[in-house]
Amino acid sequence: MRCFSIVVPTLNEGPGIKQTLTSLASWRRDGHEVIVVDGGSQDETVACATPLVDCVVESERGRARQMNAGAARAKGDVLLFLHADTSLPDEAQTLIVSKISAQRPWGRFDVRLSGSQKMFRVIERLMNWRSCLTGIATGDQGIFVLRSRFEALGGFPDQPLMEDIELSKRLKKQARPICIHIPLITSSRRWEQRGIFTTILLMWRLRLLYWLGVDANKLARLYR
Repeated sequence: MRCFSIVVPTLNEGPGIKQTLTSLASWRRDGHEVIVVDGGSQDETVACATPLVDCVVESERGRARQMNAGAARAKGDVLLFLHADTSLPDEAQTLIVSKISAQRPWGRFDVRLSGSQKMFRVIERLMNWRSCLTGIATGDQGIFVLRSRFEALGGFPDQPLMEDIELSKRLKKQARPICIHIPLITSSRRWEQRGIFTTILLMWRLRLLYWLGVDANKLARLYR
């Protein structure tokens, strides 16, 4: 039987972290572990998370560093990296177990955005289509990977942005990802706060610049 370690990086996620972690209670009842890695929250994130997880790890801020810190504490043979504003489908555990193997050691879910605007349905389709076509996954899609393979690659690269893209590129050299088409649900707040089209253009620009070789530290400043 596969044993999972779900790693959730957090930074000031107090308002919504309970919902995410409560949705993972069934995983813990099945013997899997949930690890929250906090990057220095100034709100009630840690207090809210502590009774709902197996371990809270304090880490340097930065999603890559936080997820690597969580992976270092993990005991499971499958790592699942989940954003703090994201909920897995009920069938997630069964679907991963049925597909993951030494020959196909990693994968991701399709994504559905929480917002009701019609434009979000278009964004979802484009995200899922692009990921299937390119074999590249983003953190929004709940990347899962055999821990042995993750460790062999040295984990997430120590960079402030595009760490998920870079890990995907390295994993893809070994095998194309498992694409689970039953979607997880992730918050649309990024698009709602910044504006849908502004966010789309920003993300396209950042990915293009990264593909052209622009340093991730410079891209992080542009993103902020």
